[in-house]
Amino acid sequence: MLFGFLDGSQSYLDLMLIAFFLVPFLFVIFAMPYIIRKLTENGHVVKDMYKKTMPDVPTNGGLPILLIAIFSLSILTLFYAKNITTVNYTIIVVIVIFALFGLLDDMVDIGRPAKLILLYYCSYPLMPFITTTFIIFPLVGPIDLSIIYLQIIIPTYVPVVANLVNMHSGLNGLAPGLSFILLGTLILKSYFFGNIYNALFIVCLTGAVMGYFWFEKYPSRIFWGNVGALSVGAAIGCIIVTQGFIISGFIMLIPHTVNFLMYVYWRLNVRKYPIAKFGVAREDGTIEVPNPLTLKWVLPYYFRMTERTAGYCMFGVTFLFCMIGLFYPG
Repeated sequence: MLFGFLDGSQSYLDLMLIAFFLVPFLFVIFAMPYIIRKLTENGHVVKDMYKKTMPDVPTNGGLPILLIAIFSLSILTLFYAKNITTVNYTIIVVIVIFALFGLLDDMVDIGRPAKLILLYYCSYPLMPFITTTFIIFPLVGPIDLSIIYLQIIIPTYVPVVANLVNMHSGLNGLAPGLSFILLGTLILKSYFFGNIYNALFIVCLTGAVMGYFWFEKYPSRIFWGNVGALSVGAAIGCIIVTQGFIISGFIMLIPHTVNFLMYVYWRLNVRKYPIAKFGVAREDGTIEVPNPLTLKWVLPYYFRMTERTAGYCMFGVTFLFCMIGLFYPG
């Protein structure tokens, strides 16, 4: 029972989690209009490509998400210091490193291959907090991967997830909405099957992402940029590896993985399918996309639909795989 008021410790935990979620959510709701105005005034804007008028929309909204989540954790430390484990602070360090890479990428476009190589070592601070190296494989059962888990899976998993989140974007609210579904599911799985105290900062970040989604959902008033995608993507990777949800996390990320494999096929056939980052908006408000080689473009390529509808379809697909991953053991 989520609100276990018959159990004092359970009630304390439930109320604490609500606080860790609600405080950053409210901060973002109240702060974001001011942030949008200041980003616009200072010229930090990009074009919204799926609108006929292609309006200027402020970007780099991911940075306030992270700052508000850290600030909220600092405030809540006054009341719940004994419950915030060291893992949370290590996760913050890893996420901030990814955010800095995202900020740099927004400025100079590092490129995906360079990001994967450079970010490989950024997850190493998590290693001392990995409590098990066993993975439960389907039809096989638990297998101890030992040093392979520590030296290959962990430092690879987090940057790969961050880049998958960064790639599966491009529609109003798509990346934040998908990330909120993933984070919410992973928190719920941690609540029932893991150590939720090691994910308290992730709860803060999830509250901030939910508040932020209100402003980037269609029609977007702000975009979160690479800094948002890489930092929140890193957070998804961090909670997966620290909670030991390697296989269930992979299941939840199957749509993101399929999107990546479609992109690889596209690049291998670039002569047939020229590179294009965006489609265009038709007069009736539906979107015209150049090919069906990213997941978000599959339905709009074959059916006339609006940007909003295409985004909601992607939410539904990810939600389905998250529900499968939620009940996968381990």
